[in-house]
Amino acid sequence: MTRSPNPVLDAVLTRRSAPRLTEPAPNPADLERLVQAAATAPDHGRLRPWRLVAVSGDERARLGDAFGEAADTPQQARRAAAKPMRAPLLLTIVHRPVPNHPKVPEWEQLAATTGMVTTLSLLLHSHGFASIWRTGAAIEAPQVHKYLGVDDEQLLGWLYVGTRYASDAADRRPLDTPARITWHTSGI
Repeated sequence: MTRSPNPVLDAVLTRRSAPRLTEPAPNPADLERLVQAAATAPDHGRLRPWRLVAVSGDERARLGDAFGEAADTPQQARRAAAKPMRAPLLLTIVHRPVPNHPKVPEWEQLAATTGMVTTLSLLLHSHGFASIWRTGAAIEAPQVHKYLGVDDEQLLGWLYVGTRYASDAADRRPLDTPARITWHTSGI
């Protein structure tokens, strides 16, 4: 793909989910700056119905223990416990909607949370990092909620963050754009 003179467009067109990640991940100061920018994603009412729980270093193994405790079999527990070690940083996506808001229904609040995460993944990519949004049964597990300090909130998964292995870069299939846009207009 030819680079455009627009770095935002380049980031959007070249970002790919990265299933295999290695060091480095953003340091706390850089991550805070990127989250500050991601928080500008569309958010009706500026409710910011989300928070992030960052898990790195040895704490990834403790999160893995919680994953393992929630598994049904010893084999599943071993596999689940290893999952947080796939990246140097896991950002737990916690959705915390304002219930019965008079102007902003919960579906719009969920859209704001997912918009922030999408924006954050683009910002990470534009700064040389990579990520993948992972979910799974652990988002419902009481052991995981307890470890993370999540009570009356909803886990939407984890943004695994780090640096992409060079061999993992892949092109995206082109989109049949005309098939995805329906026009109701006159004069175009």
